[in-house]
Amino acid sequence: MAMKGTAANTGILLVTANVGSLFDDPENLQKNWLREFYQVVHTHKPHFMALHCQEFGGKNYEASMSHVDKFVKELLSSDAMKDYNRARVYLDENFKSQEQFTALGSFYFLHESLKNIYQFDFKAKKYKKVTGKEIYSDTLESTPMLEKEKFPQDYFPECKWSRKGFIRTRWCITDCAFDLVNIHLFHDASNLVAWETSPSVYSGIRHKALSYVLDRIIDQRFERVSYFVFGDFNFRLDAKSVVETLCAKATMQTVRAADTNEVVKLIFRESDNDRKVMLQLEKKLFDYFNQDVFRDNNGTALLEFDKELSVFKDKLYELDISFPPSYPYSEDCSQGMQYMNTRCPAWCDRILMSHSAKELILKSENDEKQVVYDHIGPNVCMGDHKPVFLSFRIAAGAGKRCLRNEKIFRESSL
Repeated sequence: MAMKGTAANTGILLVTANVGSLFDDPENLQKNWLREFYQVVHTHKPHFMALHCQEFGGKNYEASMSHVDKFVKELLSSDAMKDYNRARVYLDENFKSQEQFTALGSFYFLHESLKNIYQFDFKAKKYKKVTGKEIYSDTLESTPMLEKEKFPQDYFPECKWSRKGFIRTRWCITDCAFDLVNIHLFHDASNLVAWETSPSVYSGIRHKALSYVLDRIIDQRFERVSYFVFGDFNFRLDAKSVVETLCAKATMQTVRAADTNEVVKLIFRESDNDRKVMLQLEKKLFDYFNQDVFRDNNGTALLEFDKELSVFKDKLYELDISFPPSYPYSEDCSQGMQYMNTRCPAWCDRILMSHSAKELILKSENDEKQVVYDHIGPNVCMGDHKPVFLSFRIAAGAGKRCLRNEKIFRESSL
């Protein structure tokens, strides 16, 4: 595989993918998913690649173990990945531990042309040279090459079996240090509850969890470096504002449960046009009559309702979004572009970075597009989430150097 770039810069590919659907229906979904993923690798030809997966193993991890092993083996041994001669795989497979299980999977691939790559040992506080291919699974808490935490149960008491948390690794490439954080934040449990307030109560829960992660990765335990945080943030459009805009000329009917008087459904009808139903809203139903609004011009008209990141603008940066909402797509293989009517489509899957990481990205000096932020498999069923990727280059000498004392590199090489 011919590599893009020169000795002066290094191609980086970051990918986030909620892959739960792949293990719930592996026979129909995994082949298409892998084909589209490999196509992105072939197109961008990175020297270093990070794949952050959430819901790895699906809803029933124990029943999916054989599919997990097959998926990992395929990624590590496929012909499409043959030029990546070093790899690190971290799989949280400790599904029996309610206190620790996150269902996160982090994959890192290094091209054979990439020399002298180091990974940080958080226990020894030293970098170690990366050689060979290694897989770490089950109890990741004892692995010194990463930091992993599951969010406390009281962050989201509604969900007794939440699997939300983060995994952090630190790398040194072209003598430049940066953190890569795999993250999965809390979802909206009910469309009706999300609609009640602006911002929603769930937005506040995600804000709390993300603040916790950012505080952890910039605390005083380790030297501060640039960081990329990518995963399923579960960011949602501001439901109240979206509904008010989409149904501005509609009348609302409230349906209550006969026994509890609890609101169980909202029906929005056009004021005229034979009172046509525009939107039906239930706990797990968001049925809008015209899905084109979420796809036209990649849904950019709805970006004004994508507000959850704004409170972090002093800490996090994101490139402009030019792809449609990444969730919730149909899991029917014949409907790769269709959204399910369970949730309002939203940009859940994102790649964010510190402002110092933004400066690492090598801007192109010619007409070739060197920085690409996009989704994978636009016309293909990839499960309920479309993976999102960021392709860029790091210039030699960019950013903070890994260590001032290069002797430590040699002493800590494996």
